[in-house]
Amino acid sequence: MLRWIALILIVILIGLQLKLWSGNGSMHEVDGLRVAVRKQTEENARLLQRNQALSADVLDLKHGDQAIEARARTELGLIKPGEVFYQVVEPPAGAVSVPAPAASAGSP
Repeated sequence: MLRWIALILIVILIGLQLKLWSGNGSMHEVDGLRVAVRKQTEENARLLQRNQALSADVLDLKHGDQAIEARARTELGLIKPGEVFYQVVEPPAGAVSVPAPAASAGSP
């Protein structure tokens, strides 16, 4: 009789261990959910920071002329009346400038 009780308890213990490691709600699944929660928390923090920056931009555009002027200058290329606009064009990164040959002073 005692052997049957011990055998039944061992079978129950094995069944519970199988459920713990491979069943629904197992340790593997819980670890996967923890990773997903961590990724989502990081994404939410990044999006919250972006939303705060956009909110600050909206406030600046609603209440400040300087922000509107800065956007007009950078995004639209506008200038004020009476200003002179100089555009500096840099050579491409791979281009090598070759100096012009100097004229010789003693040529016939």
